[in-house]
Amino acid sequence: MTIETATFAGGCFWCMVQPFEEHPGIQKVLSGYTGGTVPNPTYEQVKAHTTGHTEAVKIWFDPAVVTYAQLVELYWQQTDPTDAGGQFQDRGDNYRPVIFVDGPAQRQIAEASKRALQEKEQFDRPIVTQIQPVQPFYPAEERHQQFYKKNPRRMAEQEAGGRAAFVAQHWTKETNH
Repeated sequence: MTIETATFAGGCFWCMVQPFEEHPGIQKVLSGYTGGTVPNPTYEQVKAHTTGHTEAVKIWFDPAVVTYAQLVELYWQQTDPTDAGGQFQDRGDNYRPVIFVDGPAQRQIAEASKRALQEKEQFDRPIVTQIQPVQPFYPAEERHQQFYKKNPRRMAEQEAGGRAAFVAQHWTKETNH
């Protein structure tokens, strides 16, 4: 079996794990930090905006079961692709939306998907999610892994910050085709 990886930043990494982890073909989802300049940053450093990192998830998947293109589509459905300043109640560069591509094939898929989303005119504003090359990925502290399972009440509070309502409004079955 061949396993590939995908790396996505879409606001709080706590909120990005479950949708991918529950998708067929996903082997593992890890919360962490990427896109910055400091090796092995801590949550406190990233949250203080001193490292340039963003919270992200790294996903190991079986491309025979789920394609990278399908993961990119699932990614869009977890984010507000028109908000470069963070996601929902999470504000700042450490919450910016980014698709981190590993090579030309992933870049081509991500860019085509972004263009297609913009052309749908599903949103009133431009799609501003960045597409950047993969950078070193540093796993977050253990307390942040599988957060939705460990802390369901806190997770529900986080989701109530706007993400769930936005997803329900913009990613209904009628708009997602």
